[in-house]
Amino acid sequence: MPHRTILIRLDKESPKKCSLTPLRGRVDLPLTWHRVSLGDEVSVGEVILLHPDGLPLSPQDSELPLCLIDSSWRDLPRVMRGVLGEMHLRSLPKGLQTAYPRKSSLFEDPEAGLATIEALHAAWACLGLRDDSLLKGYYWADQYLAQNADLLASIHQGSGDES
Repeated sequence: MPHRTILIRLDKESPKKCSLTPLRGRVDLPLTWHRVSLGDEVSVGEVILLHPDGLPLSPQDSELPLCLIDSSWRDLPRVMRGVLGEMHLRSLPKGLQTAYPRKSSLFEDPEAGLATIEALHAAWACLGLRDDSLLKGYYWADQYLAQNADLLASIHQGSGDES
């Protein structure tokens, strides 16, 4: 069964470039969408917030909804100031590589950053719910899966999910 997930998306990001856009029509997934502007507040309750400074995400975290923020790295601190709730920070395994071609002539992205859809896919795998259908419609899905095959397989095996 898919995991309850809250997606907070900064409205200034282009929907054409958003890796989550293909999920918009997926009524089979328990996704709650919040579109925010910088300075907006959104209440999320008690959640697992995917964050690079958190403890490693594991199946034990599946009790609470997962929360992801979709914004540029530059805007992330300002978006996070408006996210209200009790947040338990959790991170993805080190070594995951993005397939999304990031190019910024103005700002530098962190080396380990993933496209939001890649982060969602990896997070669900960490929770024991690997679902490659999340990547349907994501242009770089095959490349992401290929370059992370070993790590994703070890995450899946480590989750205790035998499906």
